[in-house]
Amino acid sequence: MSETPSNTLQYRFDGPEDAPVLILGPSLGTTWHMWDRQVPELTKQWRVFRFDLPGHGGAPAYPAGSVTDLAARLLATLEGLGVQRFGYAGCALGGAVGIELALRHPERLASLTLIAASPRFGTADEFRQRGVIVRTNGLDPIARTAPERWFTGGFAAAQPAITEWAVQMVRTTDPGCYIAACEALASFDVRAELGRVGVPTLVLVGSDDQVTGPAEARTLVAGIPDARLAVVPGASHLVPVEQPAAVTDLLVRHFSTAWQPAFETSTGQTALPASAVKQVLSPAPPQPPQTGPVGEIAPVAVPPQAQGRPDPYDAGLKVRREVLGDAHVDQELARADDFSGDFQEFLTRYTWGEIWDRPGLDRRTRSCITLTALVAGGHLEELAFHTRAALRNGLTPAEIKEVLLQAAVYCGMPAANSAFKVAQQVIREETTPQE
Repeated sequence: MSETPSNTLQYRFDGPEDAPVLILGPSLGTTWHMWDRQVPELTKQWRVFRFDLPGHGGAPAYPAGSVTDLAARLLATLEGLGVQRFGYAGCALGGAVGIELALRHPERLASLTLIAASPRFGTADEFRQRGVIVRTNGLDPIARTAPERWFTGGFAAAQPAITEWAVQMVRTTDPGCYIAACEALASFDVRAELGRVGVPTLVLVGSDDQVTGPAEARTLVAGIPDARLAVVPGASHLVPVEQPAAVTDLLVRHFSTAWQPAFETSTGQTALPASAVKQVLSPAPPQPPQTGPVGEIAPVAVPPQAQGRPDPYDAGLKVRREVLGDAHVDQELARADDFSGDFQEFLTRYTWGEIWDRPGLDRRTRSCITLTALVAGGHLEELAFHTRAALRNGLTPAEIKEVLLQAAVYCGMPAANSAFKVAQQVIREETTPQE
């Protein structure tokens, strides 16, 4: 166990002190105990290092809002322990950390296993919506539905003790850290970078995983050079818990035969004999050839900007998507034509790139101001999607109510009455947990 500063992670070691280090990374909502059934066998060959995500498993609640931040905290923890080189296996969010390490710090990785992972986890909107639900209702709704996402129905019914353990594991997680981890997954997208992963990689997935299943696994295998695929039958998302023996066997085989030598310090390169990596797992099935042309959207012509000043359009589009959601922004941009396209570009560049991206106010405050202005102007359609934006920006329903009460005094009762009806409906839709 460890004392944990804000820039490091809570961890534990198991196994011989002189053995090579193998790191096991957890999934969102779990603790290092998800790997308990793998440890006895793995410690015969490796010194196993497990860590908890911030606010998980009793770890200090220092939220980390990006996968980059989580990887940096892991490396800082390892630096303090003198661990320079290691193998890594991670599940889901833990797998995202593994990909980040392979892309940004390849010299540290000897071998990699990605379990229930994906180069992009669903959509940003899905994870930000989950954050809204947790902020409003706490973690209980997420905890109660965790077994459905993590295990097959047969396993959950046959193993009630493990099912209850899963529920309690989520329920005892710090809500703020859980929301930050959702934001980390929302912003994670390395689809264009997979070709730069240069360490021996096993991609492992449960055959019945409905969260990040075989389709996502094959995307990883298709993108990562020389990656190997293993599909574990009869398992869902938390496959190390549901099929521990199969996962343990696959990890032992992979890390025993695909451990890349360290970089040669004088050249920065790796000498890898042809026989060093045995193909113990079959490659992914070939993908069908693409038929038909690939459509491309031509970039919008951007007017020249003042010399030395960056164009705020790209920053504005990023902020617009983060605040309003991909689905809304995609819908608005898809509607644009020769008549309205210039306005959409103007809106993105100046409203979102110039004003919303300014550092003088945080997004919560800007949402409060925006809601008040929309009530005053009677813009109820815009009020609806800015109420959604306010929830995404961290306002609670109680705080939105206070904004509208304040607006009632200064903007008038009829305007506030209409605004309450719109906001009430949006909040009900956005904060009701999905069964």
